[in-house]
Amino acid sequence: MPVVRLRQVFVPAADVEDAARVFADVLGLDLQFRDGDRWVQFRAGDVSLAVASTEEAGGAEHGRAVPVFEVTDLDGHVEQLRASGATVTTRDMGEHGRTALATVESGLAISLLELPPRD
Repeated sequence: MPVVRLRQVFVPAADVEDAARVFADVLGLDLQFRDGDRWVQFRAGDVSLAVASTEEAGGAEHGRAVPVFEVTDLDGHVEQLRASGATVTTRDMGEHGRTALATVESGLAISLLELPPRD
C-alpha cells in the first residue's frame, strides 16, 4: 500500500488572509483554489501549498507545515498509524475524498488523502 505521491503541503494559520498574502504577494504564487476563509491553495510547481483555517486543519498546530500524501487505501494506512501509536483523526469530505491527520509521539504531523473513485 504505497503512497501515490506528495500532493500538497498545508500550513494551519489563525489568520488565513494574512498567511495567504505572504504566499501571494511576497512569494508570487498563483492562486489555485479558495474555499472562503477556510482554505487557500496555491500552485508551487508540482506540489500545492495551502493555508488552512483552524477548522480545516483538523487539530494540526498553527504554523507547522503538514505534508499531504495521496493514498489508495486510507483505512489500511490509518490502521498502521494507530498500531504504531499515532493519534489519528479522519474526515469524509464527500466528493473531495477522505482524509486522515496523524500525529506521532515526536510531534510529527502528516495528512493522508484518498480521492473518490473516478467514473
